[in-house]
Amino acid sequence: METLKLDIVTPEGKIFSNDVKSVTLPGSEGEFGVLPGHVGVVTTLSAGVIEIEKKDNKKEIVAINWGYAKVDEKSVDVLVEGAVDINGNSEGEIAQAIANAKKLLEESTDNNVAVSMVVSRIENTAKSSL
Repeated sequence: METLKLDIVTPEGKIFSNDVKSVTLPGSEGEFGVLPGHVGVVTTLSAGVIEIEKKDNKKEIVAINWGYAKVDEKSVDVLVEGAVDINGNSEGEIAQAIANAKKLLEESTDNNVAVSMVVSRIENTAKSSL
């Protein structure tokens, strides 16, 4: 099975680094998916959600405020100003991560509709992974 090396880095350090099957990024021109063999591209990222499909088919999501992505055939490097990994072992941990993500998004944009859409998507994805 072909995989991509995905690294997500913030000013505080690396928050994700692993081989994945695919990743969906919130590009400034719209969402786009990346699979192994993707053409090289460098793009800006908007506030939104990075959806990660791991090798074991489990999904993970990371909320970001803005950043950049460099994509090539075998790797995706994401540099973001702020990010919150939405995962946990209990509903309480996930609820706290969602609250942190909502705060991050609200601080990065004054577009309440966009924040509501992203938070709704985070909540739906987090519930389905429990």
